[in-house]
Amino acid sequence: MQHRLTTPVTREDLAPLRAGDTVLLSGVVFTARDAAHGRMMEQLDRGEALPFPVEGSALYYVGPTPERPGQVIGSAGPTTSGRMDAYSPRLLDLGQAIMIGKGARNQAVKEAVVRNGAVYLAALGGAGALMAASVKTLEVICWEDLGCEAVRRLEVEDMPLTVILDSQGGDLYESGPAAYLEARDGKTG
Repeated sequence: MQHRLTTPVTREDLAPLRAGDTVLLSGVVFTARDAAHGRMMEQLDRGEALPFPVEGSALYYVGPTPERPGQVIGSAGPTTSGRMDAYSPRLLDLGQAIMIGKGARNQAVKEAVVRNGAVYLAALGGAGALMAASVKTLEVICWEDLGCEAVRRLEVEDMPLTVILDSQGGDLYESGPAAYLEARDGKTG
């Protein structure tokens, strides 16, 4: 099933999503990779606010390439999400609602997704130009010294994504292969 979402989102917005569904996401999406996540944790440890509103937010694990003349952003393909696993439960507990990246997540992240009614969405790896096409505006909001890993505020329109982890505990990386094998075995049996 396909869903349209606009950030910021609520638990109620995310509740109907199931692993394997597709999402066209619009609104504000923040970017952050490993180095920015480390700095966010340092800020939180000092009792400081994060550089963006966390409640209902979407965070895309991407380090975009420089834009060419006339473009808003360069290639914007996802990075491996597992590198953010140590940080994600804390951010989800603070109200982050959507994580966007690629690859499997650890058990602590899966539990935090369910606990907080959040979701993890996959962006198509290897298709950075496709992902970039949905970005309408870009603003670096902090840590410019991190280069491509600086935190950015993106305005996106119909960013095509797939639900990997849903708020009910569904995991496409588990259910997808099982469904494939069941279909395959049912056809050959």
